[in-house]
Amino acid sequence: MDTPAIDGWFTVDDDTVHLIGTRCAECRTVCFPPRTGFCPNPRCPGEELVPARLSRRGTVWSYTDARYPPPAPFVAAEPYTPVTLAAVELAEEGIVVLGQVKDLTVDDLHVGMELELTAGPLADGPLVWMWGRPRGPGQTGAGAPASTGGTGGTGGTT
Repeated sequence: MDTPAIDGWFTVDDDTVHLIGTRCAECRTVCFPPRTGFCPNPRCPGEELVPARLSRRGTVWSYTDARYPPPAPFVAAEPYTPVTLAAVELAEEGIVVLGQVKDLTVDDLHVGMELELTAGPLADGPLVWMWGRPRGPGQTGAGAPASTGGTGGTGGTT
């Protein structure tokens, strides 16, 4: 596959994408993106953060579409095609990770829908993690939307 846009934040092994975070050795608090130094939990004195592969699935916490091309230095496709973004709460860790959505639009998404980690290239070529439809066993999220609103905000990463 292509070169990752950000070294050390995710890996692709045999077409399986994994986010790489860190976990406090003392209290087990999980961070993404990975970090070094002190545990981010203010109640924990831990100073050892170890790399950890994070859940590959999660549920949509919020979503939106980017109708305007990003400003320089980012490279947008010509002509610009809006991209869909989703803030996904990871199944096991409970943290929210923002990413582009692959092969789905805001009309296909709803809060609470399950998505799975995948990857794809940015307009200028580097590979990034993305969210997509779950593949294989454990697929859920079909059915009526969990909310009645339109698109949500982008939320944030934790």
